[in-house]
Amino acid sequence: MNRRLAALLLAATLAAPSLPAFAAPEPEDPANQTEWGLYLTSQEAYDMKQDMGDKVLFVDVREPVEIMFTGFTDIVDVNVPYMLVNPAKWNPKKPVLAMERNPGFADGVMAALAARGLDTSTPVILMCRSGGTRGAPSAMALSGLGLEQVHVVVDGFEGDTVKDHPNGPWRLKDGWKNSGLPWSYDLDPDKVYTRPE
Repeated sequence: MNRRLAALLLAATLAAPSLPAFAAPEPEDPANQTEWGLYLTSQEAYDMKQDMGDKVLFVDVREPVEIMFTGFTDIVDVNVPYMLVNPAKWNPKKPVLAMERNPGFADGVMAALAARGLDTSTPVILMCRSGGTRGAPSAMALSGLGLEQVHVVVDGFEGDTVKDHPNGPWRLKDGWKNSGLPWSYDLDPDKVYTRPE
């Protein structure tokens, strides 16, 4: 390669707009999109937390009882559930207990920022079970609070369901657990949400 061509390639590379370091593809379903348009895979969330440390707030938005049975990662800073189980009410669509929005969700996230001396410019990462039904809705619950960067983990903690598994549908595709990232069934009582008495 001659020097002139090498110089042109270098100049073109430097002039090109830089791509974000963390950028999972935008979800196709509009219900899973947010006003920030910031999406991460579980691996990217892990990498971002490793790179930025305490300069990012990583929030697990799952119900604490769910976490108890499916596992938790200590990489998360805090568990602030977006939905809570109502043990006195059944879900009318399927035979399980009803889940209702946590009225303290947004306040809980903002309190977690404040407790760490962080502000609204701090990147916030939200992770639910699969990245679908609670990921974007939990992000949108933070709308209007002045947060500049709210990222949603698109494959969640457990990932997607493999429907043709011989033992029935299992969450074995993508997600934090299936990506070989650190997790366990040991819960940190300082991080997992407990209901106010």
